[in-house]
Amino acid sequence: MLTVASLLPIPVLLPLLAAGLALLVGPRPRVQQLISLLTMVTVLAVGIALAVQANTGPVVLDAGSWAAPIGITLVADRLSSLMLVVSQIVTLAVLIYSLAQNLADDDPDVPVAIYHPTYLILIAGVSNAFLTGDLFNLYVGFEILLAASFVLITLGGTRGRTRAGTVYVVVSLVSSMIFLAGIALTYAAAGTVNMAQLSTRLREIDPSVALTIQLVLLVAFGIKSAVFPLSAWLPDSYPTAPAPVTAVFAGLLTKVGIYALIRLQVLLFPGRGVDNLLTVVGIATMIVGILGALTQEDMRRLLSFTLVSHIGFMIWGLALVNRQGLASAIFYAAHHILVQTAMFLIIGLIERKRGTTSLRRLGGMAKAYPAIAILFFITALNLVGIPPLPGFLGKLGLAQAAVTHGGWQGWSLLAAGMVTSFLTLYAVVKVWNFAFWQQREDESLADTDPEKIRGRQRRAAKRRLDRAQATASLSEEMQAASRTKEEQRAQGTSTLMYAAAGTLVVVMLAMSVVGGRIYAYAASAALDQMDRSTYLHSVLSADGRGHGDSQYGRHLAPPELRDLGKEAEKASSDDAKRDDITQSTQVRIPAGGQWKVTWRPPLLPTTDQVWDENRPLLEVLRQVTEDYVLTHSNDTKAGGGN
Repeated sequence: MLTVASLLPIPVLLPLLAAGLALLVGPRPRVQQLISLLTMVTVLAVGIALAVQANTGPVVLDAGSWAAPIGITLVADRLSSLMLVVSQIVTLAVLIYSLAQNLADDDPDVPVAIYHPTYLILIAGVSNAFLTGDLFNLYVGFEILLAASFVLITLGGTRGRTRAGTVYVVVSLVSSMIFLAGIALTYAAAGTVNMAQLSTRLREIDPSVALTIQLVLLVAFGIKSAVFPLSAWLPDSYPTAPAPVTAVFAGLLTKVGIYALIRLQVLLFPGRGVDNLLTVVGIATMIVGILGALTQEDMRRLLSFTLVSHIGFMIWGLALVNRQGLASAIFYAAHHILVQTAMFLIIGLIERKRGTTSLRRLGGMAKAYPAIAILFFITALNLVGIPPLPGFLGKLGLAQAAVTHGGWQGWSLLAAGMVTSFLTLYAVVKVWNFAFWQQREDESLADTDPEKIRGRQRRAAKRRLDRAQATASLSEEMQAASRTKEEQRAQGTSTLMYAAAGTLVVVMLAMSVVGGRIYAYAASAALDQMDRSTYLHSVLSADGRGHGDSQYGRHLAPPELRDLGKEAEKASSDDAKRDDITQSTQVRIPAGGQWKVTWRPPLLPTTDQVWDENRPLLEVLRQVTEDYVLTHSNDTKAGGGN
């Protein structure tokens, strides 16, 4: 019998099958393009269907009918579904952009025949990483997307791309080795790699061992998400790839690392064990990244540094350890995927028109190409966080979460975020002035002519100008070394290229209109992560097994697996007593049964007075935004259920 859960493998399997088919028809590029386009439209429709269904509870499928925790489980909850849909929107837009670019060049053989199969494999890896409920399968998803990215980042085989690709490959392999070591430590300590089962077992092992595992995985995911000081590889790697590849890399790949960090910190290791470390890392990532952006004279490198900087905003929400901070981080991650992808597609249009992305070679774009100027202006304002755009909504939520949290962490993150936002505004104004506003003939990078300054100030201004010119020349040489001869000659654009970039801008504007609903969805996703009972029971069921049928029936399962559901319920009860929470509820699970649990927010300890003050409000929000059925305990049933 087909159910919504039957759709779960499609975002992973269909791109893989399509990649194989596209490889077989390599000599027919038009057929390749048709296969890729149909595949992306299909997986987007499936992703939307999963997101709608996940709003009523996690969608779970035991792959191959091997029951959890032995088999691999695919899970589409609100968090994974939101990230999946946004990723599919941007990958479809980038695919259309690349197809339109080929039409503009009137050369169906560019990009090379390997582009479409590799691109589809990348999409399969991203989808697998978002949907998996198994830690080792998350590693497999990362390796699939990384293997594809190794090919895409070196397309054309130029000297610059080979150099950047070498750095990217080495860093990625190191992070994968660290991740694999973390999985080995996890399995040795807990005896499982199923995320739902790990969330209960990891709290039972020695705290020092758990902290070691957490830190190892934190480093692995930190490299993949490009947090400071593990981000030095990104600005030298992403800007060298072709414009569509850079767009999907900048918008999407680092967010897969952020998604993994959320799962790590909230589902596997709930608590405040490393919140101080995350606070420092978030502040450093924001400040160092944006300072690096201010020194750049190439648009691609400048945007790459802002990408690093704004990863810090997501770490900000994760470090606060409260529901609003986590919800804002999820919302901001979804918005940032759209913004960065759109920005690099727009830069691709600029490069096609002017043959360069160097700020000193551009100018007069606003008058010559008003459509590009409008697209850039809207996207840049969204990146800065100007109201009423969704970037402002995400930052406002983070600011409110920081004030609610208080302490040195909250106020420090708030101060760093404000400084970063103002410096981001300065950076985009710099790009606007040099690339769009000033005349093209004026190639000076100085605000004032040194010849008009007297004495020592003239010499200092000249030294600054010389350094700026040297930096700009180096950036131009690096970009020239990374582009093929065909790309250097290509100057054509098409309406479809504008439409692809414009579609992402329209989606961003639509997020402004329905931002409240999307934020509510993200807030519900945050609550799902913090209240793990629904996720655990959806994956493991009441007896500790999943919903698939393996060769071992549930009644034949080992005692430790049969009792896992009881252990999870007992853990919730013990935590509730520790946190002095006595209200009982009943949660409707996807399987249709009723499982009585004591609801608690695992990330809010007894010392957090905010929970005690806002518990009634959170209960109301839970009833309004969830499709769960909450009923009070026997003491309150006489007065009527909620």
